[in-house]
Amino acid sequence: MEKKDIKKVLLLGSGALKIGQAGEFDYSGAQALKALKEEGVESVLINPNIATVQTSEGVADKVYFQPVRAEFVERVIEKERPDGILLSFGGQTALNCGVELYQSGVLEKYGVKVLGTPVQAIIDTEDRDLFVKRLDEIGVKTIKSEACSTVEEVQKAAASLGFPVILRAAYALGGLGSGFCDNEEQLLAQAEEAFSFSPQVLVEKSLKGWKEIEYEVVRDRFDNCITVCNMENFDPLGIHTGESIVVAPSQTLTNSEYHKLRALAIKIIRHIGIVGECNVQYALDPNSEDYRVIEVNARLSRSSALASKATGYPLAFVAAKLGLGYGLFDLKNSVTKTTSAFFEPALDYAVVKIPRWDLTKFHGVKRELGSAMKSVGEVMAIGRTFEEALQKGLRMIGQGMHGFVENHEIKIQDIAKSLHEPTDMRIFVVSKALKIGYTVEQIHELTKIDRWFLEKLKHIVDIDEQLKAYSHLSEISEYMEPSEFMEYLSSPEIYQLLHDAKVYGFSDFQIGRAIGLENRMKMEQAGLTIRKWRKELGIVPTVNQIDTLAAEYPAQTNYLYLSYL
Repeated sequence: MEKKDIKKVLLLGSGALKIGQAGEFDYSGAQALKALKEEGVESVLINPNIATVQTSEGVADKVYFQPVRAEFVERVIEKERPDGILLSFGGQTALNCGVELYQSGVLEKYGVKVLGTPVQAIIDTEDRDLFVKRLDEIGVKTIKSEACSTVEEVQKAAASLGFPVILRAAYALGGLGSGFCDNEEQLLAQAEEAFSFSPQVLVEKSLKGWKEIEYEVVRDRFDNCITVCNMENFDPLGIHTGESIVVAPSQTLTNSEYHKLRALAIKIIRHIGIVGECNVQYALDPNSEDYRVIEVNARLSRSSALASKATGYPLAFVAAKLGLGYGLFDLKNSVTKTTSAFFEPALDYAVVKIPRWDLTKFHGVKRELGSAMKSVGEVMAIGRTFEEALQKGLRMIGQGMHGFVENHEIKIQDIAKSLHEPTDMRIFVVSKALKIGYTVEQIHELTKIDRWFLEKLKHIVDIDEQLKAYSHLSEISEYMEPSEFMEYLSSPEIYQLLHDAKVYGFSDFQIGRAIGLENRMKMEQAGLTIRKWRKELGIVPTVNQIDTLAAEYPAQTNYLYLSYL
């Protein structure tokens, strides 16, 4: 079907709002609808989430507030008679529904063409056995696993692979029903839970402790490919990506590792035949270049939204246009208006995504993090340094924190246990451990977090300790003449320390608390006092754009951030 023949398109939104789906797919669906409108294509949306942007008046031409289930979608198809259907913008729910419609013959019955990635490619990435076979064809390594449909098969597979293993429920969102098992007792309990979510359970050899890396890859129908962004989990394999701090671009990969995984991602997307956008997730051995492909999401994912905002590359918008038949060479980046959609963004800054939990609201809930997602949202922060972006993000997660340091005292009974068995407070446990004298090596052994990240966190603690050494500033500021005091602050050592503190993400309040101002004045006043000092010293932020090629056209992009470098 040619572009000119596509007059009406049905877009499947996400399922009902719950942890692991729906909210994060509002971005992708809204962008796809925007792309359809720009092309003059009539859009029909099925989405039960009345609070989403994509269901707002004027975004789609018609909205059906119905569950994204085959029986409801068929009735809408029968009534609306769309020319095409988009499956990859509503998460796993939309993908599963699209596969069911295809296999039951509904799409063929009404002559509805699947736009973008073919359904067989979706099936190839969703069915674990098919997925492994397809990647074996091109010599790409996958995690050794066995698909099981009974508890007995699960036991047999675990005995064959050897403990520890991880159980995953196939076709499930947010890692539902998944978990690590070190023995037979844990295996049986986890198998019972996994089968409650899916008829197929995957038993895989555990690679806990390996690095988890993701690549966002785009391909058009002419076989042109680019990698838009790569990301690295702060936590090693064993914690769901939705539960982990994620950093873009990757920080600890060697040049060789980066390009090896990039080349593999492009090889995979071409072989499977995905058209649009996909997400390739890897496990990477921290001690060698050995790797395993964990999974390929043949759809927009939560990571895609992060990658789009981190790079200024509108992934969902471009993916929708590619689904209509365009090539990458036909499209401009709709954010910058100048760069081609065929251009890979270059990041000269760090982006950090931090999950948000509300576990304190639920009595009896386990706070331990694992392969099943519990987070209810996330924040994204941008900075010139990893430390700056991380501290900005920690201030935004709504847990009353001021950054990595200078928070209210957190009571932790057993630091070693809390480091080894991660909870929603893990990052602050690391902070506490560094403050009481744990070395980077000790924390690495307990957490398997890469030493590079831990060294950066120690850097923040070191600056905090240097600030504490200037606690006399709060006292002498009261009896020194203002001009005399500012001259004292201008000394190279103090100026450089205040400048470094801002470069590495300290808020004015954090600095004020570190030097003891909070003991002499109200909490809000402490931050305002530091702000006044640094402004007089000329330590002020600069405004930066996240697409450096758009620097000549500042009016055409809103992707800006403040930094002190």
